[in-house]
Amino acid sequence: MPANKNALIRYKTIDNCLRNRYRRWTLEDLVDACSDALYDMEGICKGVSVRTVQGDLQMMRSDKLGYNAPIEVYDHKYYRYADPDYSITDMPMSQNDYEVMKEAVDMLRQLQDFDQFTEMSDVVNRLQDKLAVSKNNRKPIVHFDNVPDLKGLRLLNPLYNYIAHKQTLKIMYQSFTAKKPTKFILCPYLLKEFRNRWFLFGSKADDLLLFNLPIDRMVSVEPIDIPFRENPEFDSEHFFDDVIGVSKNIHERAERVKFWANAEQSRYIKTKPLHSSQCILSENPTDGSCIFCIDVVINFEMYSVFMSYGAGVKILSPRKCLNHMSQALKAAASLYDQRV
Repeated sequence: MPANKNALIRYKTIDNCLRNRYRRWTLEDLVDACSDALYDMEGICKGVSVRTVQGDLQMMRSDKLGYNAPIEVYDHKYYRYADPDYSITDMPMSQNDYEVMKEAVDMLRQLQDFDQFTEMSDVVNRLQDKLAVSKNNRKPIVHFDNVPDLKGLRLLNPLYNYIAHKQTLKIMYQSFTAKKPTKFILCPYLLKEFRNRWFLFGSKADDLLLFNLPIDRMVSVEPIDIPFRENPEFDSEHFFDDVIGVSKNIHERAERVKFWANAEQSRYIKTKPLHSSQCILSENPTDGSCIFCIDVVINFEMYSVFMSYGAGVKILSPRKCLNHMSQALKAAASLYDQRV
């Protein structure tokens, strides 16, 4: 019997609750926990009924989904797992689950040959490897960077749905330096990932000023009854064509950045360009060094990339970039002359 997405969210929420032995869980507590999870992950405001959670407990106890969860009631009121080490997430994949997943992966592998689906290749490889791990009980062959406990990831699903439904939001946001949250009334347009951190791009509802807010700094997100407005100057498809990272204002334009790289770093930069606009201006046959250029918006992320190359790369122009890197590297070097 297949379970829909909302049911799976409830099962996982109940599982997390019953695994927590430091709290006593009533049926009402489980209902509240499931309602909160569906709101956080799917933006569903209507909550969950007692009858639904009772049905979920019965389903988890049964073998219909292969859980056979040892859920017991004690003191005539509270719920817990009889086996404190049990979790539905530890259950091996059933043959039926495996066949369904394999069919889905096979379909995705056919789609990835089309130009509009080429970016799915890493997702397909990840799914294929996970299936093999579950089926053959072997160690993974492919490993992808991920930060599973990154704060704010629970907001991805509801934010995605709000964007899809063009829903204006009230967001309480607190930066690392702020002492208290700031309220944003935002029309959300796009979710973007950069270096395992997610950002929401949207415009203020009153003046359409564009903001990008890291979701790990969001204190709360809720829909608000204010008309949604599109920003005609924000093109989500091409906005990042001339930028490294996520920091860019609507009217900022790319500048040509020229830089020198020694032989070792040149070989690496040739195979992994800093930006899609990168080209080689000259090569020195004597020492193997190269001069490259990229056309990008000058921002913090660009400087971070150049800093990562240390003494192997030097910005040549524009002058403001050269000066910035010189000062930053001098400040970094001075730290090693100080006693801590």
